[in-house]
Parts: sequence; C-alpha cells; structure tokens
Amino acid sequence: MRILLTNDDGIQAEGLYALYQGLRDVAELIVVAPRGERSACSHSITLSDPLKIETINRDGQFYGYGISGTPVDCVKLAVSAILESGPDMVISGINWGLNTGVHILYSGTVSAAAEAAMLGIPAMAVSLAPVDPALFTPCAQFVRKLALTVLDQGLPSGTLLNINVPSFKGDQVPEVAITKQARCSLRDCFHRRTDPRNNVYYWLANEEMIPEEEEGGDVETVLQGKISITPIRLDLTDHQFMDELRAWPILDLGKK
Repeated sequence: MRILLTNDDGIQAEGLYALYQGLRDVAELIVVAPRGERSACSHSITLSDPLKIETINRDGQFYGYGISGTPVDCVKLAVSAILESGPDMVISGINWGLNTGVHILYSGTVSAAAEAAMLGIPAMAVSLAPVDPALFTPCAQFVRKLALTVLDQGLPSGTLLNINVPSFKGDQVPEVAITKQARCSLRDCFHRRTDPRNNVYYWLANEEMIPEEEEGGDVETVLQGKISITPIRLDLTDHQFMDELRAWPILDLGKK
C-alpha cells in the first residue's frame, strides 16, 4: 500500500511529520509538499515558472521532496512524474488550523486532496484546531485508523473526505460526526498602511467566519468538540436549480 502525503504548510511542518510518523508502519509513504507555506492558495497551479524539486532529509534520513509550487502542483507532479506508479491514497495535512465552511474554497490543503480525487485516487484533507502542537500525534493516530477504513471501504468517484479535528485533551480523541459544509460568510478586516515612500497598501489582518444557524454543519460540529468528517464532491453543479433556470427566457437569447 502506497500513500502520498502533502500539505500547504510546507514540507517542514510538524503536522505533516506527525502524519508521516503515524502511518510509516502501515504503508509505503512518499512525501511531496511545497518547500514553504502556501496557505490559502486554493486550487492554483504553476504555469509560467518551472517546478523546482529538492530532496529533503529529516533526522539524517531521506524524508521527501520539497516542490517550489503549490499543493496541487505537488500532487500532479508526484502522480505524473515522480512516482513510477500511482498511490493508493493521498492524504493532505495535518493542517495547522481548521478548514470548515467557506474556508474549504480557499484551502490549499483541501485542494490537494481534491486534485487527487480528480485523478481517481481516494483522498482526505485533515485539519486541526490551532491550539496545541502536541495534538498532532494523537490526531495522526486517528487519521491512521480512518485511512485504513477508507482503503477497505472505498470512496465514490469524485468524492473526498474533509476532516476537521477540534482541540482535545491528550489521547481522549473526540466523538466523530458526519457533517455538511456550513453555509457562512466572511467579514474581512484590512489594515490600511503607508510605506516609507508614501504608497498606500493594505494588509489582511483578520477573517471572521459567520456561519448561518443550521444543524449538522462542520463549523457547529467542531465548536461542539466533535471531529467533523464531510464528504465533498467535485461536481459544483446546482442540480436543483437547473430546471428553474431552463424556464428563464435567457434560453431564447440564442435564437434568431
């Protein structure tokens, strides 16, 4: 069994290493991750620059490959060029910070898993509430069990699992809930500043996520102290709206 590990926090991130440590005795692991942090890069890929690859050692031994591009670049490059044969699974994480609600759309962590799903590979994205780095290890043990279950049960084509883990105490792994992506909005806060040459610039200082009140959403579930597992489909079509849209006079615009 071969598992490809990646992330958007960079190949030196402790969450990725904890995942590596937790899975190394149950699978052949290949680590291909960005050389530096690429948070919130969504599903972007590198087109105008070459992708540079660097061999990374850790604890005196080969650990993986650091890539100059994005998390999605890492998955594409690993599957198409680095590996002689494709992996049985791709796991992206463990991200330092949750990826729930609308943040799923911005997340490089989730997008790496989404790229794997596009390639027909079972995939998971894993994120942990940013409280105590020591929780990476027990979180990785939970992911280990889940990964083995996914390999046994399989996932529907074009579907990935988005896992969000709240802060918890030691080895007391929280209850698990199957959730949906919460509907929510963001309130952005930008600081307006001036550089030494009197040019105005803005710095994104804070994003406050405002979820709608609803049962079974990923945001609410994590706030309740439960692990949220959300199955995400790559098909973004609003199927329920299609019939209503067909009734619009817009369809007559193409007629002579």
